[in-house]
Amino acid sequence: MESSPGFRSPAPIVRLTNGFVEAFDNAVATARTCYSPRIVRPEDVRKDEKARALRDRIARETYQAGHHTTLQHATFQFSLENVSRQLIWSVLHAHPFYNSEQVSQRFVEVKAERVIIPALPEPLEAIYRRVVEAQMAAYQRLNALLLPRAEAEFYRIFPARKRTPERWASTLKKRCQEVARYVLPIGTFAHLYHTVSGLTLHRYHRLAEAYDVPTEARVVIQAMVEEVEKVDPLFFRDVQDTLPLEATHEASVLRGLGQALGVGDADARAHRAEFDDELGARTSRLVDYSARAEQAVAQAVRNVLGLPRSALDDTAALERVLSPRENPYLSEALSLGTHGKLMRALVHASYTFQKKLSHTADSQDQRHRMTPGSRPVLQATFVPGEPDVVVPALLAEVPEALDVFSRTCAEAWVAIERLLDGGVEPELALYLLPNAFPIRFLESGELLHFHHKWVHRLCYTAQEEIWRASLEEVTQVRAVHPRIAAHLVPPCTLRKEAGASPFCPEGPRFCGVPVWNKSLEEFQRLL
Repeated sequence: MESSPGFRSPAPIVRLTNGFVEAFDNAVATARTCYSPRIVRPEDVRKDEKARALRDRIARETYQAGHHTTLQHATFQFSLENVSRQLIWSVLHAHPFYNSEQVSQRFVEVKAERVIIPALPEPLEAIYRRVVEAQMAAYQRLNALLLPRAEAEFYRIFPARKRTPERWASTLKKRCQEVARYVLPIGTFAHLYHTVSGLTLHRYHRLAEAYDVPTEARVVIQAMVEEVEKVDPLFFRDVQDTLPLEATHEASVLRGLGQALGVGDADARAHRAEFDDELGARTSRLVDYSARAEQAVAQAVRNVLGLPRSALDDTAALERVLSPRENPYLSEALSLGTHGKLMRALVHASYTFQKKLSHTADSQDQRHRMTPGSRPVLQATFVPGEPDVVVPALLAEVPEALDVFSRTCAEAWVAIERLLDGGVEPELALYLLPNAFPIRFLESGELLHFHHKWVHRLCYTAQEEIWRASLEEVTQVRAVHPRIAAHLVPPCTLRKEAGASPFCPEGPRFCGVPVWNKSLEEFQRLL
């Protein structure tokens, strides 16, 4: 199978599966419509030589002036195969302007050959391959070692299901895969559908060589551009050149601080210690918030309704928007918050959290695009000689599994250091980092969007790390804004309060625990 330059593994497969076929003309038509007494159509801007000359001038001038909303109308859906999870985390899902449906490591078993392999001189490539083989073997071993403990917990929750174990074998396998994946390298391949606007694709192209994976990103993004050019050769006619890595903002700042383009050093070690000391035993710590959030949201509710405080006090106003007894939108399957006038009152409260999640958990957390985070340049946070991982709860319960996991991660660290010492570029060596590698960052958002996230991630079927972080966050919000936090509960509790039936909306995926009868203080889970 064909490889990309610099790699031995199969090349990325990039296909344009849906999209605008006259994106360039459409962009100019939308621009001209702003100054026209009628809708200007794409065919109008190319109808003759004079129209095409005007089209080309408008396209050039609007682009150079930064009037880029015209490029957002065109949308392109790609299928991507043989792309690393590190690329997805660092590039494709590192901004809010996309939509993706991606294969899940929680539910789909990872095959041994599905890892990116750089073309390295010997013996360095052999070192890289040996670690990948060890990580894949550990993944299979962990699946087996975790199964007895997962079974014990599962049948404790569902005792009647023990009579038909064959029916639940697949479910238990997936529970183990969810935890075993922590040992897999972040260079593991994924496949996905990825949809972006034409403007986002232009931005991709401009920053294709930025951190963290410029070599892989350049290949994938160039293939995306070429797929679009097949259906509209004009759309990238005036595209800006890709910035080389050394000219990017992050690289210039690191260089100015003496970091060059290498990996973390004493400063990275000091930063890690400082961050973890502030975070303590938590996964997430509330570090900033709107001090008068409850009053601001309440006033916004009154403004929407045209009511004075005497007609609706703060507590009653908050109940109107946050209580499922008062707000029917909260028990809807569709998330209607951004479209409802009253629910938009929740944008006036905001929160910032200091967080530490594994790479694999953060890859899901960042899918909540409206609660964005400032995530690190990965190589700047890597500390040689000191394995640094997040250990999931189930893994910590099985000593033999924990030993396999810890030894495999330690082997990966040694190999990465040998590769770096041998002159391998950090972006390539760090593909061997395990999914368990911690991402330390700040995350901020408005209550409207945190509400959506917290409600869904407090569900017991949510990924365990993100569930735990959400529980910690809601508990801390309750301490500063008790009236807001009173209704920050899982979907089943909201539905119970709203009188909707059944309480659990997950159907056959019901967690087996009547969470709707529990207070947050009683929340605990292993699976």
